[in-house]
Amino acid sequence: MDLHGKRIIISRAKEQAGSLSNLLEQKGAEIVEIPFIEIRPAQSYEALDKAIENLMAYDWLILTSVNGVIALFSRLEKAGKSEADLLHLKIAAIGPATRKAIEKHGLPVDVMPEEYVAEAVVEELQGQLRPGERVLLVRAKVARDVIPTALREMGVKVHVMEGYETVVPESSRSAIVEALSSEQDKPYAITFTSSSTVKNFVELLGEQRVHSTLLDGVKLCSIGPVTSASLRENNLRVDVEAKEYTIPGLVEAIVKSK
Repeated sequence: MDLHGKRIIISRAKEQAGSLSNLLEQKGAEIVEIPFIEIRPAQSYEALDKAIENLMAYDWLILTSVNGVIALFSRLEKAGKSEADLLHLKIAAIGPATRKAIEKHGLPVDVMPEEYVAEAVVEELQGQLRPGERVLLVRAKVARDVIPTALREMGVKVHVMEGYETVVPESSRSAIVEALSSEQDKPYAITFTSSSTVKNFVELLGEQRVHSTLLDGVKLCSIGPVTSASLRENNLRVDVEAKEYTIPGLVEAIVKSK
């Protein structure tokens, strides 16, 4: 196999690591799952629940992650509503995984950019949104403000709702240090699938260790330009970057870099 015997650290949240782990294992890699992110419910759903009660007031729904889709439909069900209550909305998804999660609920996705980043979502929506239209955006508690800022500049009313939050998993702190300190089983690569994985990696490892010799010989693999920018902002290398900003695209890039 292409990656036979190569140890690769998977940094995705525990419940979301499966797809990347499976694809890399199919290529012969030895997987070590050390989540740099833990997904938690929002501390309060008051604002999102209020938006769900007033869905008819919105023209568009924008979802930027599978976690946002899960949160929205969970609260929709809790409110006694169904997918039918979203049928009047035009829906935008940031990428294929998010689109697939939406379509599982029987809803069509009207907009998905060719590049799976916030800037491309904005570009795709230009000309489709009219001033005064109302947009419901469901996302993580902490996220880049590219979409709401750009849409508001177009005169669109954007309501940003917190669907979930990401935190640093404390149990991963010793695990990542141990994995990188191993002389015999030093990892071949670490995967980074979002800016949050980068930020949390630095926090887990500590500033001093991040810029020590621990990462010598370890490939830092990014899912796309936004994640790569976060690596560089933290003075970390980008050894591999996916051309298609998806999990299969990242696996392909790692294989080709060998």
